[in-house]
Amino acid sequence: MSGKYYEMTIAGCKRQLPICPINEHLDIAGFIMLGDVELTEKTAAALLKKCPEHDVVVTAETKGIPLCYEMARQGCGKYVVARKSVKVYMRNPISVEVKSITTDHIQKLFLSEEDEKVLRGKRVLIVDDVISTGESLAAMEKLVGMYGGNIVGRAAVLAEGDAKDRSDIIYLEPLPLFFK
Repeated sequence: MSGKYYEMTIAGCKRQLPICPINEHLDIAGFIMLGDVELTEKTAAALLKKCPEHDVVVTAETKGIPLCYEMARQGCGKYVVARKSVKVYMRNPISVEVKSITTDHIQKLFLSEEDEKVLRGKRVLIVDDVISTGESLAAMEKLVGMYGGNIVGRAAVLAEGDAKDRSDIIYLEPLPLFFK
C-alpha cells in the first residue's frame, strides 16, 4: 500500500484503489468497475473461464451491473438485476433485506414477476464486484430461491477479507482489509 491507494493487478489490469474509511477501526480499498470498460471486459472473460455452465447471470444494483451485463454478453445472453427500489414497471415485486459493508443502513432488494419468468428452473450464476461479508450474496440467493432458480455458482472479481477463505465462491483476486 502506498499513500492513500492500494495498487493491484486484476485480470491483467493494474489499478490504484483508493483507501476508504468504513469506521474508526477499518479501511477498505474502494473497487469501482463503473466506467472502466477494459477492466469490465477482462474480468468478465476471466471469471467465465472459472464459472460453471449457467443459463442466466444475476447481480444486485448498482456496482455489479457492468460485470453482470458483460458476463451475459460474453456468455449465456441473459441477466437479471435485483433492484434497490420498486420501479413502476415492476409487477408484483418480492423483496429481501440486506446490510452491506459499504452502506450505512439496511436496504431492500427487489425482483418482479417478469424476473421470475427468466429465473424459474434455470441454472443461475450470482455475480458481484466484491464479496466481503456475504450479506448481498445471501440476499440474492434468497431472492433467486423464491423464484425457483437453481444456483450453480457465486462469483466476484474480488474476495475481500475473510471471504477469500470461502470455498463456495469463485473470485479472481483477494482484497485485504486495512485495520487501524
